Amino acid sequence: MVRSFTSWTKTLSFPARLNTHHKQQISSKENTLSSSSSSHSSDLPMICSQTKSRTPLSLTPDVSDSEKDTMGSLIHCIHYKEGCKWYDELKSLKGHLQTCKYDAIPCNKCLAAIPKTLMEDHSKFTCPERITTCQYCLESFSGMEMEDHTGHCSYEMVYCENKCGHKIQRRLMAKHRANDCYKRLVACRYCSKSYVADTLVTHQTKCTRAPIPCPNQCEMVALPREELDVHIKEHCNSLLVSCVFKDAGCRFKGMRGETMEKHIEENVNQHMLLMCSLVSKQQQQISTLKSALNKVTLNYSGTLIWKITDYSLKCQESIELLSPSFYTSQFGYKLQVSLFLNGNGAGEGTHVSVYIKLLPGEYDALLKWPFSHSVSFTLFDQSEKPVNVVESFVPDPTWENFQRPSKQPDSLGFGFPRFVSLDTIRKRQFLKDDAIFIRVKVDPSKIVAV
Repeated sequence: MVRSFTSWTKTLSFPARLNTHHKQQISSKENTLSSSSSSHSSDLPMICSQTKSRTPLSLTPDVSDSEKDTMGSLIHCIHYKEGCKWYDELKSLKGHLQTCKYDAIPCNKCLAAIPKTLMEDHSKFTCPERITTCQYCLESFSGMEMEDHTGHCSYEMVYCENKCGHKIQRRLMAKHRANDCYKRLVACRYCSKSYVADTLVTHQTKCTRAPIPCPNQCEMVALPREELDVHIKEHCNSLLVSCVFKDAGCRFKGMRGETMEKHIEENVNQHMLLMCSLVSKQQQQISTLKSALNKVTLNYSGTLIWKITDYSLKCQESIELLSPSFYTSQFGYKLQVSLFLNGNGAGEGTHVSVYIKLLPGEYDALLKWPFSHSVSFTLFDQSEKPVNVVESFVPDPTWENFQRPSKQPDSLGFGFPRFVSLDTIRKRQFLKDDAIFIRVKVDPSKIVAV
């Protein structure tokens, strides 16, 4: 690069200290160099370290002493801050800049000014006019063309977007994803739902629509897995099935269809006998279960609260109502309440009649007779301020009603035929929601009626 004297001096700054001889020479020639050196001294970045004092051996006619002194000044390279360590006379700067690796030179391709130290990298990697070869397709491109080509080369190896782990040339990726990638979605040919390719085989072993041959090798070649059970149970003619009267005791097995129908027609009487025997056994089981259930649900507290629903209807029927049986204790007396809503005996048509009955119990042989516990009846008033009706008695030992009961208990029992009048029930809230509540309490500790 060729530089003029003026361009050199624009990049320099001169030292502040000069000897007396130099000052005199500079002042005598200041008119000559004022336009070149003085006008640019404030703009120069580098300061010379010292000034050599020397006597010139010869002077050319066109070079003044002042200029020669200036050219002999010691300076740093104008690229000192960039890292250049050159330090010499000003007159040597031009030659140094020809070889300074920090000085910018024009690129011979794109003509951009590039520092010499970066020229090699620029020529190889950043020059837009460089010629470079793609490492995948081996075609040559300019720098700008390579930037567009990078990331789009059809021969470049890239990872599959489905994350299957395979690296495929970009030009073959579409085919790989459509046909070979084991992470692609594939529709099941039986149920038409989509699954990842490497799980499709596992799915088809469980797919409800996959065809399965009948295990009985009937005329049905194959049918969907979800329909196989129904086919075997209801339609397969090659399956040995038990007679429909199997639970009744018939042990015949035959093919579904004509064989089974023939068996049923020929054995009607036998099947009828088996069914009658089964019904008899079931009745015995039901009786046993009822007995067990009654034992579980029996009341052993000596107190019964009895809710009589549908009061209006039962009044019209005028029948005896019997309560659930209950015990005075776990191993005590067994009792039952008898109720006439329209009265009985002296209270018929005017009062509610209530009685207590002694029933044959499991532990009668261990109990004391006659029965001597006090018995009280309570009709609950269902108003906010209740006034209940209570009647009670203590059994007389001479009364037959309280002797040990036989297998057939007293048909009536003992109690109050005029327990509460029908008018009283209507006047107060003994009746609510067409229901009344009666409590019967047996107390062995009381010997006086309350």
